[in-house]
Amino acid sequence: MPAEWEPHEATWLTWPHNPETWPRMIERIPAVWVQMTAALQESEKVRIIARDERLEAEARSMLLAAGALTSRVEFYRALTDDAWARDHGPIFVVRQSGVGSRERSEVMSGEPRAARREIAATDWIYNAWGGKYPPYENDNRIPERVSEWLGVPRYQAGMVLEGGSIDVNGEGTLLTTEQCLLNPNRNPQLSREEIESRLMDYLGARQVLWLGDGIVGDDTDGHVDDLARFVDPRTIVYCREADPRDENFRALEDNRCRLEWMTDARGRPFDLCALPMPRPVVHEGRRLPASYANFYIGNRVVLLPVFDDPADAEAARVLASFFPGRRVVGIPARDLVWGLGTCHCVTQQEPVGDGGVSHR
Repeated sequence: MPAEWEPHEATWLTWPHNPETWPRMIERIPAVWVQMTAALQESEKVRIIARDERLEAEARSMLLAAGALTSRVEFYRALTDDAWARDHGPIFVVRQSGVGSRERSEVMSGEPRAARREIAATDWIYNAWGGKYPPYENDNRIPERVSEWLGVPRYQAGMVLEGGSIDVNGEGTLLTTEQCLLNPNRNPQLSREEIESRLMDYLGARQVLWLGDGIVGDDTDGHVDDLARFVDPRTIVYCREADPRDENFRALEDNRCRLEWMTDARGRPFDLCALPMPRPVVHEGRRLPASYANFYIGNRVVLLPVFDDPADAEAARVLASFFPGRRVVGIPARDLVWGLGTCHCVTQQEPVGDGGVSHR
């Protein structure tokens, strides 16, 4: 599984339509997809799954009005239950035949590649975060549809896994959480060792590193993309709560302590950098999982959820320091997070394959 900052062929989105996900707010949510599409299509394809003809027409109209309906935006039609493409979409992997360190550097820099780089889709079981939000059968079929549309191989892993529950550095290290992957509502029949084995077999990981618990309000049972993320093979940015009275303080401090003892697949300690946490975002009496770690790395932009908070600027500064060739784009997320996820949760990267051309 390539790191997220490696070259993309496209970003996949599923157009939002479920009013139960954003109660009394659904009409304000598609505008967020327009903002993300407008930023991403400048440097990569944006492949949008629309549930039906009416929804596709709505999406096209909104994108056209925003000047974002370009040749880089493609539509695909399939029944979906919700909009969380990170979790119900396929997780793409690459095979780089004969790639050594020099050739790998060329792949990551976007320079011409001598080696072949084929892509495939891994298909994990999706059960809406432990069966919390049925129905989810249509979403569970999306990886099969995507592999058919692209004409790429699909490998069924036979294990419940969501894309937001893992993060990789592209060099054999995978980061996840105990609260999610060891939760009995996911794979109660599998031990920790068996789960690690599946991740190694299907995603090419050489080691799996475990954080503990997630943040308050996260209905995914502790997805790592709200906690800590790789920004290069040796560096992890992690959320840190400065207020010891805050509900998130203890869990985030535990995760920080774990990170300080972790090493990469070559035994080297990671460089660590703290991301701030926004002030609590509360809607209708419920604290929501607002986190700057839920950013998405595109080819030339980084989509950062922002919450109309003083810490927005600091989070943008931290990420800009790691991605000097990318523009950090703030995506207003106070409405979006009412659905209990933000930018990373609704995007899924498709890496560049041979020749960097469309597989459609």
